[in-house]
This record gives sequence, C-alpha cells and structure tokens, in this order.
Amino acid sequence: MKYTTLSLLLLLSVPSIAQENLEDLLAAGIGDAKRFATGYMTPAFEGMMYNTSNGWIQTAEVKKPLKFDISLVANVAFIKEEQRSFVLNTDDYENLYFRDGSTSKQVATAFGENNPEIIVFAEVTDETGVFRDEVEFELPQGLASVNVNILPTAFLQARLGLFKATELKVRYFPKINQQDVKVGLIGVGLQHEFTEWLPAEKLFPVAISGFIAYNSLNANYDFTDDDIIEGENQQFDIKQNSFLAQLAVSTKLPVINFYGGIGYLTGTSTFDVLGDYRVRGGIPLFETTSEFNDPFSIETKVSGVRANVGAKLKLGFFGMHADYNIAKYNTVSVGFHFGT
Repeated sequence: MKYTTLSLLLLLSVPSIAQENLEDLLAAGIGDAKRFATGYMTPAFEGMMYNTSNGWIQTAEVKKPLKFDISLVANVAFIKEEQRSFVLNTDDYENLYFRDGSTSKQVATAFGENNPEIIVFAEVTDETGVFRDEVEFELPQGLASVNVNILPTAFLQARLGLFKATELKVRYFPKINQQDVKVGLIGVGLQHEFTEWLPAEKLFPVAISGFIAYNSLNANYDFTDDDIIEGENQQFDIKQNSFLAQLAVSTKLPVINFYGGIGYLTGTSTFDVLGDYRVRGGIPLFETTSEFNDPFSIETKVSGVRANVGAKLKLGFFGMHADYNIAKYNTVSVGFHFGT
C-alpha cells in the first residue's frame, strides 16, 4: 500500500487503503461493489470539497489596482464521529451478507475503523440461480486505522487588484507525481468591495464585499503493477469541481483586523474505477474468471451553507491570518502573506 506525507495525497491514500479489498468487492458483483464503495468513499469526497473551498478570504477590503500579495494557506478539516461510519444493510445488497448473521451494522467509511474487523461474504449462484459457493472477505478499514483523524490541504494563493473595488484571486497546488499518484488543484475567484462605492467610504472602518470562486481538483492513482488484481490500466481517477459564493465583512484598521462571512458551496466529485480486471471466482461462478472493464463510477454532490470568523495581522510587507469555518466539515485555516 502507498501512503504519502503530502497532504493533498490523503485523498488518494483513502482508496489505496481499500484497494486490496477491490477484488473481493468485485467478486460480490458490480452492483454490490458500487453500493458499498459509495457509502465508504462519499465522506472523503465531501470533506475534501469543503476543505478546499476554505481560506479564500482574509479581508473584505480588496487590493488597489496592480497591488498584490502571495500567500501560503493551509486548511485542516475535522472529522466528526458520524462521518466515520455508515449503515450497511444487507437488504440493500444482492449478494452481500454478514458472517455473524446480522442484517445491519455500522461499518467504517474512508475516515473510520472497524474494530474489531468485520467479515462479510457473498453468495455465489450460477445462471439458473442455484447456490454454488461463498466468497468471504474483510471489509476495508479507513484512515482512523492508521491514526489519521483530520483532513489537511495546503496551496499557494495570490491576490491582484484589477480595477476599482475588484481583485482577482488564484490558488494553485502544482501537479505532482509520487509513487504512481498524481494530484493537483487550481482555483480562481473574483472579489468586489461594495463599500468602495460609498461617497465617504474612507470614513467607515468596515468593508463589505462579495466573492465568487471555482475550484478544480484532479487526482489519479495507477496501481496496475501492484499485482493485486490481474488486468491492465487499473486506476482510480478523481475529479472535483466546486463553486463558492460568499458575502464578507471586515474591519479596516492598520495592523490587526477581524473578518467574517457567510457563503454557499456547491460541487460535484466523480470517482472512476478504470481499467481491466480479471477476478477469479465470484459472480457469476460459472465463469472461471470474471472480467470487468471500467467497473463503476461514483458521483458525489455537495451543497450547503458555510460561515467563518477570523483575524489577520499585517506588519508592512508581511501578514498572517487564522480563521475557523463552520460547515458540514468544520475547518481551521492559517496562512502567511507577502505583498504590497
């Protein structure tokens, strides 16, 4: 299994933990494999979209034309207890059953841990519906099994004043390739300060602005050479696109300022299991080896309100901020800023 120290690669370390169970899941049938993977992976994809939408705004006051700064921003999303497990009800599955005879259990998501381990089996029938055999396996663990209880990200971000009351923001995490894992992020946003249009705006120590942003994250994990499942071009591919609209307010003081805002996030994450897979045994039994091409795809959608409060310290060319974001996945953001 491949674990990486780079924070964004946690998104790919989640399926890498589960990949050794992929053959067993496919042996239970495509429908059951997709249903289980949806419950298991969805919290991770939701958490990443909420995480990467944070840290855009540290002040409602925009840059003057051609003024700029460059920031290093880090976010940490906290995983709630209810996000660590989901209910697996065997009545919703065609071939999957618990070994102890239970019909419903809380099992680990990509954030959780099965302690003790949970054993399931799939009943294998031939094309006439006659029972032939069983395939038994252990359900995959999540990040808690390796003592990871947060979801961190980090990226570079830049602000540039375009024209009166408007600035452009860009964030970037370079496309990297480490241990067959590729991941990268890019985002762009526009912020407009409404209070700059007031006749006496310089008399008010408060700024109010609106902000819209788009984030795109792409990640790929190629495990073809791991010899876990026979086949070719085996990959997990993840694409996430999210949009954020936010209203922000902040003080306009020389050194220390306080800010806050409320916004709405919407986004879509697509997880594709790609490639050719040759699974020995399983459904259907009457084939010695079951072959699957691009077995399944999972789409996760998020939408929700988020709010944040924070403070920013500015000392000439240098600045720093810290804020707390309240949403489905609460997040802390900290950053260091350099600019005019």
